[in-house]
Amino acid sequence: MPLITDRNAVLDIYARAAERGWVVPTFCAENLTTMEAILAAAKDYADRIGIPDIPVAIAITNLYSHRSQTLNYTLIGDWRIGLKLWMADLRVLTDYDSPFAKLSVMSHLDHVQPDLDAELLKWDLRSFSSIMFDASALPFDENINITARFVEEHGSEIVVEGACDEIVDAGGNEVSNLTTPENAERYMHETGVDFIVANLGTEHRASAKDLEYHGDLARQIKERVGPKIVLHGTSSVTNDQVRNLFSDGVCKVNIWTALERDSAPVLLEDLVINAAKVAGPRVASRLFEEGYLGPMADRESPSNLGYFTTVHRQGIVFEEMKKIVAGYLEMWYV
Repeated sequence: MPLITDRNAVLDIYARAAERGWVVPTFCAENLTTMEAILAAAKDYADRIGIPDIPVAIAITNLYSHRSQTLNYTLIGDWRIGLKLWMADLRVLTDYDSPFAKLSVMSHLDHVQPDLDAELLKWDLRSFSSIMFDASALPFDENINITARFVEEHGSEIVVEGACDEIVDAGGNEVSNLTTPENAERYMHETGVDFIVANLGTEHRASAKDLEYHGDLARQIKERVGPKIVLHGTSSVTNDQVRNLFSDGVCKVNIWTALERDSAPVLLEDLVINAAKVAGPRVASRLFEEGYLGPMADRESPSNLGYFTTVHRQGIVFEEMKKIVAGYLEMWYV
């Protein structure tokens, strides 16, 4: 079916997912390879379980300071062009003649900030399924007030996910404060958002050994606001910690880092093993002599079109990302 953007239809997808006990994954994609891998993995899993219209959301950030993904979608460095191409690609891949046409696909604007993304917020937001309006860098009262104004202006057009507390970047110096049940309840009540992003101990781009997902806190928040919690930063914790999120009140999870981080080693391994086919024997031999390649790496084969093209590299990443996405679907769509 075409991309689902109608507000009521989007909320209905989440309601039907909740009836099944499903947590809907939202995967960020800053390139076409990632976007296709997400959809291909979803279709494969849908075929396997016999439910062709399983939901999946694909997201992108705009000028978010930690990762401006619309800028990365092209090498031009213009977020407007990047976002337009991202939208066009997603619409083509979900159209009636696409192999992914039966999936329930939603588009999501992630970490849209009222200051940096002021121009984007003037666009027709009905082109998107949902938006994370992120004013979490502001003092709590200001966050509530500006988010409430946004919901008043656009809440009838688009599903709004609000950020109660900031989910920090592990590489920064910010202090990460957990969301309290009291603040979560006040935030939901006073802003009118559909879903709430709560800080439950995870961080963007952190190591799994460093952090702990606080499921007990999530359940306390669930008692106050219902099963409307969105979790960010799941790449920072082990899958075992986030396997049973639905019972904690989590309805949606946003994921990106794991896709890129965990596919990169597979690409590196292929390039190293097939060094001569990728770069030619002269370069491979030089890298060996300089100590960058080991004795098992291919240093003798001639350059091979099947190995040095962008398509080959994209194919490796594509297949590995499919496996990563499938792992999340197998956890949350049971």
